[in-house]
Amino acid sequence: MSRSSKIFNLPNLITGSRFLLSGCLMLLLLQEQTERVGLVAWFVFSVAAGSDWIDGYFARKYKEITVLGKLMDPLADKVLVATALIMLIPVGELPAWVSLIILCREIVVTGLRGVASSSGIVVEASSLGKWKSTIQYIGLGTLIFPEGVLPIPHLHQIGLGIVYVALILTVWSGIDYFYKLRRIFLEDEHA
Repeated sequence: MSRSSKIFNLPNLITGSRFLLSGCLMLLLLQEQTERVGLVAWFVFSVAAGSDWIDGYFARKYKEITVLGKLMDPLADKVLVATALIMLIPVGELPAWVSLIILCREIVVTGLRGVASSSGIVVEASSLGKWKSTIQYIGLGTLIFPEGVLPIPHLHQIGLGIVYVALILTVWSGIDYFYKLRRIFLEDEHA
């Protein structure tokens, strides 16, 4: 596999598009949230969230799993979720404390993974972490979707409830990561 094909393969391009779509989402959520703007923002978010599964599918199918892809895929996910979490605060759809807890967990787990990696331990995404991501995407997407388009009363309250479930899974999976990696912190560095 040539250097350029390790960088510019289909899975990595799909992952890279998630960064661009996150920027588009930010710009859309900065606008007055009319029905049209809200639908476009929801569509952009949904495509970006869906690309999280698509890039992994193509990477496995065509055996194009690269170091760059392993680095960029979780980073692109975090950028997308962070964009939604932060930009939904000023539009009044999400309490800042919820965003703060979720973002702090992401930073801590990223740090734990970095420490584990420097110790030669590869930390795969757990099924709990995958559920957390899926529920975050559903909850955030529901909050982005404009109310009144569908005949679903209290749509954004439902979305907020889903985000609260995601918050519980976020904290739980963070504790789970720490527990699984506890031996790294308990080892004597000079042993």
